[in-house]
Amino acid sequence: MYDFDKPVDRRGTHSFKWDSPEQGRDVIPLWVADMDFASPPAVTEALLARAGHPVYGYSFASESLFEVFIDWQKKRNGWTIERDWIVLAPGVVPSLHFAIEAYTREGDGVAVQTPVYPPFFRAVERLNRRLAVNPLRRNGCRYSMDLEGLDALAGDGVKLLLLCSPHNPVARVWTGEELRELGGLCRDRGIVIVSDDIHSDLIMPGGRFVPLAALEDEFARITVTCMAPSKTFNIPGSSCALTVIPDPELRSAFVRAGDRTAALSLPGIFETVAAEAAYRNGGEWLDALIPYLRENYNFMKNFFAERLPSIRVFPQEGTFVTWLGFQAYGLGERELQDVLLTEARVKLNAGSFFGPGGEGFQRLNIACARSTLREGLERMAGAFASYESDGRGETEQ
Repeated sequence: MYDFDKPVDRRGTHSFKWDSPEQGRDVIPLWVADMDFASPPAVTEALLARAGHPVYGYSFASESLFEVFIDWQKKRNGWTIERDWIVLAPGVVPSLHFAIEAYTREGDGVAVQTPVYPPFFRAVERLNRRLAVNPLRRNGCRYSMDLEGLDALAGDGVKLLLLCSPHNPVARVWTGEELRELGGLCRDRGIVIVSDDIHSDLIMPGGRFVPLAALEDEFARITVTCMAPSKTFNIPGSSCALTVIPDPELRSAFVRAGDRTAALSLPGIFETVAAEAAYRNGGEWLDALIPYLRENYNFMKNFFAERLPSIRVFPQEGTFVTWLGFQAYGLGERELQDVLLTEARVKLNAGSFFGPGGEGFQRLNIACARSTLREGLERMAGAFASYESDGRGETEQ
C-alpha cells in the first residue's frame, strides 16, 4: 500500500537536505534527519482540504488534536496523559529553550550526554547557562549513561538535564531500568529532566519505548517531555510540538518562559491540521515504515560487512539515523570528510558535530528509498576501497 521503494525527487523544493548549494547537485545527502518518503496520505489530504478554504487567519488548536495525541500515547506507549498537562509549542528545540529559561538561571549548570543532538548544547550556551558535558559510556558497540559522572556534576551546581530518548545519534532506546536509575538520581539531587522524545515512535521491531515520566509519579513531577509528530510522520517542516508537563509549577514556569519569546496560544493553521491528521490516521503508515527502516539498516550493515568491514556499524534500536565508526582508517576529521564529500560524493554528519565523544564517527540517515541508499553505499565503497586494501582498514576492537 505504501511504496517506500519509490524515490521522491525533492530537488527544487528548497529542501535543506537536497538543495543546499554548498554540497552540489551530484552529492547524495544522507545527513539531515528528515526522511525522503512521502508523508502519510492522510496528512496530505488534510492539508489540501484546509488549503481549500481561502482565508488563512489566526487560529487555535482544536481540542480534537489533544484527544488524538492522548489516545496515541495511551495505545502506543501505555502512558495515560491528562489534557491539562499538554502545552503546545512551536517545536521541540524551542521547548528546550523555554525549559532552560524556566528552570535555571544564568550561570547554572545544564547537563548534556554527548555525543548528542547539537541544539542541546547550543540552547545552553545561547541562554548563558553553563554547559556540563557528561559523555555517554561506550563499551564496544553499546552506549550507556554515566550516572556516576552525572552525580558528580550535580554536586557542582547542575540544575537541569537534557535527556535524548531515544538517543540521537547513537540510536539507543533506554530501558525502563536505565530510566529508573536516572530518575531516582535526578529526584534525589533536585535535577529537572527535560526529555526530548521526538524519535519515540520510531522503535525498531522487538523494541519498546518507555516514557520516563510514565514510570513513577515522582519522576513525572520532575520531568518535562517534549514530543512532536515531525520525525514520526516526516513533517519536520511543520513546527508543532506537544510538551507534556504533569507538575503544575513546572508547567506554569514553562508557559511563562514561552510567552516571553513566542505566542504559544497561536499555532500555525497547517501545523495543527497536519499533526492531528497524522496522529488520527497515520498509524498504519508508520507500522509499514518501521520494517522498511529495519530492512534498510540490515542492508547497510551487510553491505559494510562485505565491502567495507573496517567501518563499525552500531546497533539500531530506534530512530532512523545510524552511528558509524571510521576510526580504523586512521583519518583525521577533515581528511575523512574530504573522502566522503569529494571522492564518494556522499554527505553524512561528522561525529564531531555531536560534541565530545563523536570524533571519528559519522551519522548516516537510512530513511530513503533503498536504491538511494545503495547508490550512496556503492560510492563509499569505491572511495574507501584503497584504505581497506592498504592495510589501514583494520577493524577496531
